[in-house]
Amino acid sequence: MQLVDKTNKIELPSLVATIGFFDGVHTGHRYLIDQVKEEAAKRGLPSAVITFPVHPRKVLQKDYQPALLCGYDEKIERLATTGIDYCICLDFTVEISQMSAKRFMQNILKEKLNVDSLVIGYDHRFGHNREDDFSDYERYGSEIKMQVIEAKALPGLEHVSSSRIRKLLAEGYIRKAGKLLSYNYTISGKIVEGFKVGRTIGFPTANIQIWETYKVVPAFGIYAVYVHVEGVKYDGMLYIGKRPTLHNGDNISIEVNLFDFDGDLYNKTLTAEFLDFVRPDEKFSDIATLKDQISRDKETVIKVIENYKGLNT
Repeated sequence: MQLVDKTNKIELPSLVATIGFFDGVHTGHRYLIDQVKEEAAKRGLPSAVITFPVHPRKVLQKDYQPALLCGYDEKIERLATTGIDYCICLDFTVEISQMSAKRFMQNILKEKLNVDSLVIGYDHRFGHNREDDFSDYERYGSEIKMQVIEAKALPGLEHVSSSRIRKLLAEGYIRKAGKLLSYNYTISGKIVEGFKVGRTIGFPTANIQIWETYKVVPAFGIYAVYVHVEGVKYDGMLYIGKRPTLHNGDNISIEVNLFDFDGDLYNKTLTAEFLDFVRPDEKFSDIATLKDQISRDKETVIKVIENYKGLNT
């Protein structure tokens, strides 16, 4: 895949393209991109995805911070796995937001990006106020000599969208979210010094300071995870919550206990790959009860990871 952005400008050939923000690059996006590739092969042209490095709504509302499934770099990496020929990152501007659909198709897609054929998601809308529908796009395309093709929806009864996946993560439905994404959800961050309570009860944890502040944080609770540190993958148990038994106030902690690890993690970066949700966060009567529960949690997590490995070998 060739990336085209403001630092890597090239003269583009005639393209079969689609356009969207593609947050998460989930199974629905991949099905759409497959259709772009098929259409491109029929026409003997390269295929392309046109996307935006910043969420369009954030451009229009500076204080708006959308919760995302992936950042820009991760999105590009995941788009590269689809087999698309070009990924064109278009800076969304206020001027573009004010363009009608017809003007956007003419001035940006046709004249600037050399789009010969445009494949549009069955529910996709663009242009100022998003007033037009597919029949309008088709008509505008005919006027400017651009073929406009309506993509088919992903087969089956399952509704797949970025917003639905965000909701599933926020409610703790990790496996379901992973199925719709086509990969396990991840968060990354730097290990910082914590309260070290875990050590006193036999479960030392690494406290993660999330640097991907824009990403959806899954529901409070205990998770089975893989932990990636400096190219090595460990099994682990991750906690998200306010540590109610320890009277932590409103501070949200993200802590992970790595299995079979002995070393110093401070100031290192790790990525937690979510495999499954184990239980919700809860307050216990005392530290001893909490310790007993964590012991049971670890046993459960080990079984979950063993089962996961068995299903994916």
